[in-house]
Amino acid sequence: MQALDTQQKPVTSDSITGILKRIIAENGRDHLWGYVFAISCLVIVALSTAYTAWIMKSVINEAFANRRADIVWAICFTIFIAFVLRGFASYGQAVVLSKIGNNIVARYQQRAYSHLMKLSLGYFNQTRSAHVVAQLNQNISGIRDVMNLTITSTVRDLLTFISLLAVMIIQDPLLSLAVFVLAPPLLYALRYVSKRLRTATKDAIHVNSHVAGAMQETIQGIAIVKAFTMEGQLEHKVDRLVESAERRANRIARLSERTAPLTESFAGLAVASVLAYAAYRTIYNNIPPGAFFSFVMALLLAYDPARRLARLQVQMERAVVNARMIYEFLDTVPHQRDVPGAKALVVKEAKIEFRNVSFAYGEDDVLRHVSFLAEGGKTTALVGPSGAGKSTIITLIPRFYDPKAGQILIDGQDIAHVTKQSLREQLAYVSQQPYLFEGTIRDNIRYGRPEATDEEVERAARLAYAHDFILAQPHGYDTPVGENGVTLSGGQRQRLSIARALVRNAPILLLDEATSALDTESEAAVQKALDGAMVGRTVVVIAHRLSTVVRADKIVVMQQGRIMEEGNHESLAQRSDGLYARLNNLQRPAASDAR
Repeated sequence: MQALDTQQKPVTSDSITGILKRIIAENGRDHLWGYVFAISCLVIVALSTAYTAWIMKSVINEAFANRRADIVWAICFTIFIAFVLRGFASYGQAVVLSKIGNNIVARYQQRAYSHLMKLSLGYFNQTRSAHVVAQLNQNISGIRDVMNLTITSTVRDLLTFISLLAVMIIQDPLLSLAVFVLAPPLLYALRYVSKRLRTATKDAIHVNSHVAGAMQETIQGIAIVKAFTMEGQLEHKVDRLVESAERRANRIARLSERTAPLTESFAGLAVASVLAYAAYRTIYNNIPPGAFFSFVMALLLAYDPARRLARLQVQMERAVVNARMIYEFLDTVPHQRDVPGAKALVVKEAKIEFRNVSFAYGEDDVLRHVSFLAEGGKTTALVGPSGAGKSTIITLIPRFYDPKAGQILIDGQDIAHVTKQSLREQLAYVSQQPYLFEGTIRDNIRYGRPEATDEEVERAARLAYAHDFILAQPHGYDTPVGENGVTLSGGQRQRLSIARALVRNAPILLLDEATSALDTESEAAVQKALDGAMVGRTVVVIAHRLSTVVRADKIVVMQQGRIMEEGNHESLAQRSDGLYARLNNLQRPAASDAR
């Protein structure tokens, strides 16, 4: 087994067509009727636009050449109806496509968050959180944009352009041929711009994620920033990142808007040529002006859809870059998936056994052939100097990581062959650094067991010696805690995290230096609560202070990833040459001074 995630990603097509096929396959069926309605509206928009240009021949000829007022009035009424239909159709397609787009964004946000929950701790250790958040926030809209651009461009713009082109060909085939001769160089230039834009957009997204990350880190560590007067250093760092992001944004703007002079120049040349040729024929050949006006109007009306179609590949490249990066994240295969046929963990004694377990972060071994038994219903303490591997053992039990070698068993069941859900339901965990989530105090305790009643929440708070300070808050248990409990002290946050573990009422309790954030008085109070909570449970605890270790049923002494000694406090303290005895002697003067 591997200790860390290997980010396995299936091959995703890099082309616009490949991304588009996948987006349509994932979203087309769910919104089929919505798209059918939107396409119908866009067809009306396209045909009504083409009708306006086509009917101009009759308007001009009947009004100025034949002077038929009755026919002109009827034609004008049909033009009015065409505009009304186009207005309502434009409204209908815009609303429907917006609703579909918003639903697509919401679904992919939910999907991305759900996938985020499936990734193991190793993925988050390898990936900066700010990068993940920025990637999700910036790129999910790319899925929506690809779909909307595809629908509006292929139906409204392309159909409008083809319809108007048909009008132009009907009215004057020779002039229409001239337009086709001028178009290929323009399309080639736009294709060149779109290729360069793809790279620029991807670079900009990466730089923007670094800007967001730097700002997020500053907010999270603002106390350290001010304490060490780091404002100037961080401002200089962020300034450089922002300037880099600005340069890339400017480059994208230059590339994106480079289509404007190309299309405008083409349109100017086409319109000027048509007007000159038509004027020549009317002046020297006495040809009626109706067909000429109809052709010119079709040409002018075709300009907008042609311009949008010319920019389509540029816009599509930007949208596809965003969509592709979302799929890169969604295609990351979770390393710690349940094995085929994994069964639910059945806990009776809650006995935990490590058998010859080795573990490494990357290439450096952290645990080397570790074997010990944590008896069911008893407390096993892990002690040793920093870097001995104690916290790693705690993280292996809930399968935050998988060992490189060896087995971890609970009541004889290898945890690698049970479902992670059933395993973690039998565990309560208190980390070294307490973390609270946005919401109230009651919400944060109830996260331990969502179905817990208010009485059970308050009972857990009393056991954690948190009830009194909770009642002293402005709204008691309904007091918002702020971002990561910023309104509470470190000791208060830790006691709430202990209450969250207690309300879970799990048979196995993991304590990673759970009292490290408490002062002496609070530690004594919480220790009493933990003593009560430990009764009848299997407890694996890491503690540097003797107050917890002395009462443990078993002490496992570790150094450099190996187990050096095992026993209880009395037996280990009597070994004058033992590691535990040395640690005990080092802490004894400090304990005496504290008394």
